[in-house]
Amino acid sequence: MFDRLGIEHSTVEHPPFSTVAEGRPWHDKIPGLHGKNLFLKDRKGGLWLVVMPADKRADIGRLEKALGAPRFSFARPDLLHETLALVPGSVTPFGLINDTQRRVTVILDEEVLDSEWVNFHPLHNAASTTLRSSDLLRFIRALGYEPTVVRLPGEPADH
Repeated sequence: MFDRLGIEHSTVEHPPFSTVAEGRPWHDKIPGLHGKNLFLKDRKGGLWLVVMPADKRADIGRLEKALGAPRFSFARPDLLHETLALVPGSVTPFGLINDTQRRVTVILDEEVLDSEWVNFHPLHNAASTTLRSSDLLRFIRALGYEPTVVRLPGEPADH
């Protein structure tokens, strides 16, 4: 789909990692902002994908307030697989391509879009795909989503 949309992209293979901390040694080897993605469910059954910088601490309570959302919890692995065809540790905005019912509300942290180049797993956690942040936005919109762009609350995560 990237090629069809004319999106420049590159992918670097690396050992599988499921957390930001595990991937941190690779951050200097792969230029650009590295993303963190939270697949959340609200108490009314709504599904949310929050895309934010890897080094930003995710405060779920503050996220709820900032987004005006009902109480969040992390979605169960089976719901993640059913909706985005992903497993925990490989959550990525590229998984939206598998959300055929367009059930997910997409939230992009402004800081992701402030960076020219961004990195996310390509549907599995043994590689990172780099593309321009403007092209990430174009990809998401091409799938039929209009993401909400906000400056999410949060302090830098501990290293």
